[in-house]
Amino acid sequence: MTGSKRIYALDTNVLLHDPTSLFRFEEHDVFIPMTVLEELDEKKKGASEVSRNGRQVSRFLNELIERGNGHGISNGLELANPQGVNLKRGLAVGRLYFQQRTTNGHGKADNQILSAVIELRDENPDSAVILVSKDINLRIKAKIYGIHAEDYENDRALDDFALLYTGSTELTEDFWERHPEVQSWNERGRTFYKVARHDDEDWYPNQCLFLPGDNSVELRVLHVDDVKATLVLLDDHSHANHAVWGIAARNREQNFALNVLMDPDVDFVTLLGTAGTGKTLLALAAGLAQVMDQQRYREIIMTRATVSVGEDIGFLPGTEEEKMTPWMGALTDNLEVLANPEEGGSWGRQATNDLLASRIKIRSLNFMRGRTFLSRYLIIDEAQNLTPKQMKTLITRAGPGTKIVCLGNVEQIDTPYLTETTSGLTYAVDRFKHWDHSAHITLRRGERSRLADFASEAL
Repeated sequence: MTGSKRIYALDTNVLLHDPTSLFRFEEHDVFIPMTVLEELDEKKKGASEVSRNGRQVSRFLNELIERGNGHGISNGLELANPQGVNLKRGLAVGRLYFQQRTTNGHGKADNQILSAVIELRDENPDSAVILVSKDINLRIKAKIYGIHAEDYENDRALDDFALLYTGSTELTEDFWERHPEVQSWNERGRTFYKVARHDDEDWYPNQCLFLPGDNSVELRVLHVDDVKATLVLLDDHSHANHAVWGIAARNREQNFALNVLMDPDVDFVTLLGTAGTGKTLLALAAGLAQVMDQQRYREIIMTRATVSVGEDIGFLPGTEEEKMTPWMGALTDNLEVLANPEEGGSWGRQATNDLLASRIKIRSLNFMRGRTFLSRYLIIDEAQNLTPKQMKTLITRAGPGTKIVCLGNVEQIDTPYLTETTSGLTYAVDRFKHWDHSAHITLRRGERSRLADFASEAL
């Protein structure tokens, strides 16, 4: 292990977070301490995502060893792409090295990993040795010992969360003057425009455009290429006559959201926003309107990541739906708003609640693998707590005629090792923005109450 290459020593949590991290360091070498292998062995049992990742790492390591015919481990194993995994990288690959002898570290596994990395640094004075860990405290310890330590950031969807696509853009006041040659036509009661696209107009499919002021207009991009863009005038869901299941949009972003939620040509919708912006209410109202009135979908399926905010309350009795009910307080609260008939009193409300409950199914994320949803309206709540891999598992469950709506607030991530830039929700927003059948809206204004609005700003 000599030369100008860098040597990356991997902590266990990096491999459990992303099993393919072994192959993400291009031409540089990778070092795995013996303690990491022991911790992987402890994590391999179980049906959780962490256990599955631990087993996958072991399979990758075994494949690399078998590819070397059991020889040359001390000289390093070539980190070529594993079978069935396309990592889209350059031709240069590094080598994988294992710790050859036990270290002097005692006690905690972190101290033994540090001891192994210090020994590695002393044996390779000409190479830069870098410890990669998701554990911030281990990185602090490493820096105390003079070891360069970094977080694993290869899975970040963005370098800066502020750069995330918002789904809407304000047009300049001279928008119509800049587009004098506008083709407009009416079709099925809707108004369409075709305009020449300028270089500074970086638009995406289903992006919402708005022109504020006296001549206010709200549009959505239907199709865009290098030359022209096709726009459609949005429906005004803020008016009571265009309310969706009794819910009218209270601000511009909510109107954008209702437009894409009610469009059958949009198969995937992501709604991002802080608490009280109306994400769950809008998604449920649009779902009920399309399930009960338009009969576009057979039923609503609602799920969420079961990550506790405080102490866990332990095992819950009952069926899958009964176990998930405590996690679905948002569903219960919003149904009280949606199922409130003006006539019939308490009997009418109960009958309406029973009817709606029969068309809304609550499902656990744990049992999604292998399922296929046909003509369903799937709502994934608290999606900010999902990893990119979990998000992929869920979205690929969609069968013909199914619409998926992901809701989340990236300021409330409760999953360990996930950040704003590595959340599965951020990943989905960034990867789907170019697709013609997806839409994203960032909701900014809270509509819960003046108390909630003040608390979100002041606390």
